[in-house]
Amino acid sequence: MARNEKETLLKAEHVKVYFKGKNKKEGMVRAVDDVSLDIHKGETFGVVGESGCGKSTLGRTLIRLIDPTEGHIYLSGEDISEMKGKKLKDMRRKMQIIFQDPSACLNPRRTVRQILMEPFEIHHLDREVNVEERIMELLQLVGLDSYHLSRYPHELSGGQKQRIGIARALALKPELIVCDEAVSALDVSVQAQVLNLLQELKSKLGLTYFFISHNLNVVYQVSDRVGVMYLGKMVEIASYDRLYEKRYHPYTEALLSAIPQVNQEEQQERIHLSGEVPSPSDPPSGCRFHTRCPKACERCRLEEPALREIAPGHLVACHLYDGAQEA
Repeated sequence: MARNEKETLLKAEHVKVYFKGKNKKEGMVRAVDDVSLDIHKGETFGVVGESGCGKSTLGRTLIRLIDPTEGHIYLSGEDISEMKGKKLKDMRRKMQIIFQDPSACLNPRRTVRQILMEPFEIHHLDREVNVEERIMELLQLVGLDSYHLSRYPHELSGGQKQRIGIARALALKPELIVCDEAVSALDVSVQAQVLNLLQELKSKLGLTYFFISHNLNVVYQVSDRVGVMYLGKMVEIASYDRLYEKRYHPYTEALLSAIPQVNQEEQQERIHLSGEVPSPSDPPSGCRFHTRCPKACERCRLEEPALREIAPGHLVACHLYDGAQEA
């Protein structure tokens, strides 16, 4: 019951994102194919899956950096799927993104001060907000000092550059932040510092995160709920604790078996998936995972499974659990 009482900040309904293939022989690339999910206010919703499964495309579509081909996206109950012009620009203040590569997302010709001023200039807020005061506040939030303001990106370390990226995302006081592999380009020690910073900011500012990562240990550290994606589809959604205790989809089992175990007594047998990941421009019929699934049956080859709730708050798309309901 408690989960139903949580306020939904963002809701996606049957979202699809298709791209044209590189040539006539290659069909439409189904990067995201009929994904539905809710993100509750104040939570971190983690998304995991192999490279090319559609995680980043989904994240960027939710904040309208990419337009959905089909489906609806609701922010605080308002449909933002087809917003344009000033309404879309105003909406962007509520949703921001932290990119994977801090070196690529910061303008090398601008100082840190100019980079942090840019959001206020774009939205014409420099008359409404004391920009210098706000910039100093942002630097303090991300653990940097005023002397960084005159620096250019190439004069900063990787961790410092990502902190500037975080500060820029926070500038307009957004409600939702998409973290697109936000720590994968950083050294392991710096990853931990940035993850701790993100957690502190979430608690202090009441933020909601859509956290994309291929690293399950990182997802475990920060996420309240986790969605597992495979070839453009969401195949399982649950709280991480529930997912770690009992996962249903064979793909999720394989992913979790790959997490290194420190305790030798609790070592689990590694599940090795055979075969290559199919092309999103020519996905297999039925369940998209059936070509690599050790538990696939004839029905899996013919009929696509729907995402169903088989336990409280636990959804899975797998024919093995059709009609199943557990406590």
